[in-house]
Amino acid sequence: MTSTITLAEALAAGTVVLDGGMSNQLESAGHDLSDELWSARLLAEQPEAVTEAHLAYFRAGADVAITASYQATFEGFAKRGIARERAAELMALSVESAREAARRARVPRPLWVAASAGPYGAMLADGSEYRGRYGLSVDELERFHRPRLEVLAAAGPDVLALETVPDADEAAALLRAVRGLGVPAWLTYSVAGGRTRAGQPLEEAFALAAEADEVIAVGVNCCAPQDVEGAAATAARVTGKPVVVYPNSGETWDAGARAWTGRSTFTVGQVKGWQQAGARLIGGCCRVGPDGVAGIAKALEAA
Repeated sequence: MTSTITLAEALAAGTVVLDGGMSNQLESAGHDLSDELWSARLLAEQPEAVTEAHLAYFRAGADVAITASYQATFEGFAKRGIARERAAELMALSVESAREAARRARVPRPLWVAASAGPYGAMLADGSEYRGRYGLSVDELERFHRPRLEVLAAAGPDVLALETVPDADEAAALLRAVRGLGVPAWLTYSVAGGRTRAGQPLEEAFALAAEADEVIAVGVNCCAPQDVEGAAATAARVTGKPVVVYPNSGETWDAGARAWTGRSTFTVGQVKGWQQAGARLIGGCCRVGPDGVAGIAKALEAA
């Protein structure tokens, strides 16, 4: 059902369940994502597939759907010959697809939609979102992010998900880019150990969001499960805000081969520790599917 309370109010009251990875859910349904636009390509070609993926997560117990706009940028669409006006329509469609899934879910609990804005490196599609340090200034990064954030905000999501951010400089640009849009945001870094992917200490990285009124939650995503608990505790201590965490399965992305390697280390037994460290918005990222989200929901019900 459509939520009658804001996500910020829900986080103040308790813990909320996030969805899992969009790409793995689409791939499990038989869709080919071997493309620089990744799941965003299906917004143009098979939007119903995106809605069905969201629906699977809502039915598994997710309260929040993250849209298929992570890789959706004007520049990325332009490489595929998609004009600016059509690109804006597809970004807005990502929000509507998640809203449609919420309507179809027919569940008695509140449901929310988070509009995904991935990092600059996601548009490059070369794995640089796991490194940061693109050689661009904060001003240049802000100019890149602002136009699509304006489009996503105008589509009416409940929150903007500034996610998989590898670099504190890019976080600073994103925090400037969301000012005045009238939609709250969460900010999540991709991390390795106690540092951002670009190597900055998490204390410094999280501190950027501490005084940002637009930010209703801060944390980590697209990281190894074992890095979550420490990062969550740091985010809570540094910012005083609710913490959001949604790690990968624990497998590793090989950008050259465009494939995942290794084994899963994600278990629902880790969820309680994340919650105790301050996490109030908990889900999964790449390679965590509806079964994993169902396990998270059950673990939080029992907590």
